[in-house]
Amino acid sequence: MRKTLLTLILLNIFGFICAQEMTVQAPSSVYVGDNFTVRFVVNEQAKDFRGPSFKGFSLRSGPNTSSSTSMSFVNGQMSRSVSTTFSYTLLADVEGTFTIDAATCTAAGKKVSSSPFTIKVEKGTGKRQQQQQQQAYDPWGRQQQEQPAKIDDKSLFARASVSKSNPYQGEQVIITYKIYTQIPIRQFAIDKLPGNKGFWAEDLSEGRQIKQYEETIGDRRYQVAEIRRGALFAQENGKLTIEPLNLNVLAMVQQQRRRTGTIFDLFDDPFFSSQQAVEHALGTNRINVNVRPLPTAPEGFTGGVGRFDVMGGANLDKVKANEAVSYRVTISGTGNLMLINAPSPEFPSIFEVYDPQITDNIKKGENGVSGSRSYEWILIPRSKGHYTIPRLAVIFFDPSTGQYVTKYIDKQEIEVAGGQTTTVGSGQKDDVLHLNSDINYLHPTCPLQPVRHQEHAGLGFWLALGAILLLTLAALLFGKRRQAELQDVVGMRKKHAVRMARKRLKTAEKYLKDSDSNRFYEEIYRAIWGCLSDKYNIPLSNLNRDTVTECLNSKQVPEAQQQSIMQVLQDVDLARFAPGDAHSQMQSIYDEALNMIVAL
Repeated sequence: MRKTLLTLILLNIFGFICAQEMTVQAPSSVYVGDNFTVRFVVNEQAKDFRGPSFKGFSLRSGPNTSSSTSMSFVNGQMSRSVSTTFSYTLLADVEGTFTIDAATCTAAGKKVSSSPFTIKVEKGTGKRQQQQQQQAYDPWGRQQQEQPAKIDDKSLFARASVSKSNPYQGEQVIITYKIYTQIPIRQFAIDKLPGNKGFWAEDLSEGRQIKQYEETIGDRRYQVAEIRRGALFAQENGKLTIEPLNLNVLAMVQQQRRRTGTIFDLFDDPFFSSQQAVEHALGTNRINVNVRPLPTAPEGFTGGVGRFDVMGGANLDKVKANEAVSYRVTISGTGNLMLINAPSPEFPSIFEVYDPQITDNIKKGENGVSGSRSYEWILIPRSKGHYTIPRLAVIFFDPSTGQYVTKYIDKQEIEVAGGQTTTVGSGQKDDVLHLNSDINYLHPTCPLQPVRHQEHAGLGFWLALGAILLLTLAALLFGKRRQAELQDVVGMRKKHAVRMARKRLKTAEKYLKDSDSNRFYEEIYRAIWGCLSDKYNIPLSNLNRDTVTECLNSKQVPEAQQQSIMQVLQDVDLARFAPGDAHSQMQSIYDEALNMIVAL
């Protein structure tokens, strides 16, 4: 019994000491043209294996998974071990020394990784080439060597297409990326997303299954896979270029054997040939899009391009003073909903108005971006009376007709009653007790005399009178200046440009903390373009890089500052699709936008 217990204890201790590990079995050197095997062995049941890229080699097959179990008896006690092997078959293509990165997997609930290693590929010597030729010659045809598999560009390629090649600025364009193939594909991976400079892009593929169907091009029949779909909104007019999308595919190609000139060549049929997994790089075509500018926008245009409906109004028509009223405007339809600015309702001056709260119900489907965006203002009337909220006009541009469309929300009458007041003598007993302690009639304790002589008007009187006159004059001058500022719409926009931009940056900072990238970039985009529009009095419909550059030159803005502004605009366009740490990229863009706005 003691021996048995001691053996069990030692086995448990040994189990704790032996941690899970991954070892590599690979040759240190090979010759050009050699096929060889690399194995990653884990001393445990493993899963979630991620292999290296094997740059510099052609992948013949893999990863191929196998597991083995061994048992041994020592002093009458049985021990059991399990190992998992992931193997690759590779072809050495070119001469050189290549470093293979680490592989990772999960074993016993822990992440395990291998060590990087190097393989030296040497050029074949004369003796070795002779051996290869001797091995290649087989009079009986029993050692037919397989030729490296090749992929024809007409058998496998990728394409990008757009729903419209000459859209209006801000109009929604659907872009579709497809793989056309006549050979089986095991998997694919997008290597690089296009930057799409000059476009606001939305991904429509998230959560959607890959759509597959057949399509005929010329005399060839292809299997088609729609691997990605997106919505693009051009933010400037002119000729814009949609960059290619790069991806890698793992295709299963039928191997062809070299002919030996024997009877065994009769069996050189695809049925007897094996398939080879070949990694192949694909790239879609570039697409040039000619973006048309919008016609001259009428006053009140909010930047909406698409087909929309408008509804809304106040939730109450009878309230009491100092009670809140909600006024909501909901814009619904298909188009650039996320880029529409808030309309500007005219509320009675007696109402206290708070900034609108934005609520989005935007959906991304196969046919593009649609849904609704709501703006809700909180109004507080401060005195009783009968007030009217005028009819609100919301203006959009309909690209299908090429004209501006105006939707209306009817005017609304609001009756404001007096608020609750408290009066003395309301019938309560305590009111009688407090009558004598309330403020009574004030009796003068000294006679009041009119000022008839100069000696009654001292220095303090004249100083107070002069101060009153100066304050009255200052108030008149300030009032005239304020009225002139209010009439100068352009000047007011310039004055409040940076303040509004800082306010939007504050909202963007909130989305940064929440890691909400879509809303973050939307607010950054509004802050930068809105600040430039207000600062230099450029209508939003005409706002693009060319007009901003012309305006900065006319204002004699230093060249270094102009380059900084243009660099920030470019970084915002590229950051949304750049690989790497998304949060650090958002923080970098936020800092750049803040510095640019402060410099303005």
